Amino acid sequence: MEQVDDGALTRALAADLDGAFERLVRAYQDRLYAFGLRLTGSPRDAEEIAQDAFVRAYRALARYPAERVESLKLRAWLFQVTVNVARNRARTRRPAEVPLLSADGTYDGLAERPADDPDQPDEVAERHEEQDRVAAVVATLPERYRAAVVLRHIQGLSYQEIAAVLGQPAGTVKSNVHRGVAYLRAALDAAGVSLGTPEGTADLAAGRAS
Repeated sequence: MEQVDDGALTRALAADLDGAFERLVRAYQDRLYAFGLRLTGSPRDAEEIAQDAFVRAYRALARYPAERVESLKLRAWLFQVTVNVARNRARTRRPAEVPLLSADGTYDGLAERPADDPDQPDEVAERHEEQDRVAAVVATLPERYRAAVVLRHIQGLSYQEIAAVLGQPAGTVKSNVHRGVAYLRAALDAAGVSLGTPEGTADLAAGRAS
């Protein structure tokens, strides 16, 4: 996914919300979809969560004074909105489905394969199937671990950013990430899923953190 200049984006939103909001959606729609997909395991729920999050974000931005919009830590704030939407929907959540392609053609926010990828079709298909199995296992993590693991190892937020998103102390976040990754590794082992996957999935499954 492309890097987003949040500072320029918040300034644009503060100056002209209606004119800049489409830019916000384009910059973050795949990220919010991928986050929702990891949380729920359902492409349909992920789409609805992302859409609802953008609606709530717009309404909030419309109420904020320009100074507050400019000072937003936009990425963390949008994930916080999305977490709240997902939690509100959890009471009526349907059984998880196996995740499919995200809106931008990637697997749950993982890096897209280069156009000149030399892998043979059967190897690519096998890798995609494995990615789906990892995603399905992530969706079974206890809620207190799932969001922390996804925000850290899929979305790349710092522990301090995750603490702001989830409204928890940084120490609690770090503990939940480590416990969640241990839980995930055990579940993957039990499911017979190999850790020899593309870098993004391998890092998540192995619990690597920068």
